[in-house]
Amino acid sequence: MAEPSAAERDPEAVSQFVEGFAAQLVEAGMQRMPARVFAALLASDSGAMTSAELGEQLQVSPAAVSGAVRYLAQQHMVAREREPGSRRERYRVHSNQWYEALTNRDAVLKRWELALRAGVDSLGSTTPAGRRLSETLAFFEFVEGEVAAMMERWRAHREQLFGDNA
Repeated sequence: MAEPSAAERDPEAVSQFVEGFAAQLVEAGMQRMPARVFAALLASDSGAMTSAELGEQLQVSPAAVSGAVRYLAQQHMVAREREPGSRRERYRVHSNQWYEALTNRDAVLKRWELALRAGVDSLGSTTPAGRRLSETLAFFEFVEGEVAAMMERWRAHREQLFGDNA
């Protein structure tokens, strides 16, 4: 069965999905407005909307959309792009946004590892606090290696499922 076009979709059902998925993202720790904007972008056929379109769909101000997009761009979950022939920006979620968001966490893990290593050096690895920091450092180093391996497996799996241009 063919997917319904945007014109055939029930706007209430779309809104329920957006708000429901946004609520799940909020429960996982994301701020409410970025979660709503992200969910709205995911639910759009093009994966891209202008600030005005997002504001209209979510019934929020341009300032609320702007702040949410700024946060999402910092998290590598959306990208800004110019509309051809216009000065208006569109905000786009890519099909591999989860991959991008997770792999960009690598820099955060590296900074945490550096700070923990400095903490171990400062506190001494034989003290109770130093041992706790050493264990935390070992955990992050383990996670970093596992995420890298998992992402490589995901790339291969994604290519099998969706082809090279997905």
